[in-house]
Amino acid sequence: MPVFALAALVVAGCAGPSVSDDGEATPDDLEISVTVGDGPTKLWTLQCSPPGGTLPKPAHACARLERLKNPFAPVPRNVACTEVYGGPQVADVRGRFRGRRLSAHFSRIDGCEIARWDRVRFLFPDT
Repeated sequence: MPVFALAALVVAGCAGPSVSDDGEATPDDLEISVTVGDGPTKLWTLQCSPPGGTLPKPAHACARLERLKNPFAPVPRNVACTEVYGGPQVADVRGRFRGRRLSAHFSRIDGCEIARWDRVRFLFPDT
């Protein structure tokens, strides 16, 4: 198979909804909650393929998520992190992403978690 044909197949596979573990097409569908200290929890939704939801600029957010290899990966164990406190913000992201169930927790308790937060900061507006 020519290289350009293979590349076209790869790009076409990225354009549509994700495929779940059981082979069914599933759009990315996320629920995002953010709390800053004792303040109220703010809630947003994000759907991709097609972009939508209550998160500001959903098409932009979907495109940025698509470019990240593993945007919701936790900090690996046994990693030394700077002891820098980044603030009281916490966020939870739940739903389906790339065909798989997702539940990720974010905080700003040390340098590693701040870097992880900053990687997907576009999902947490007004924080």
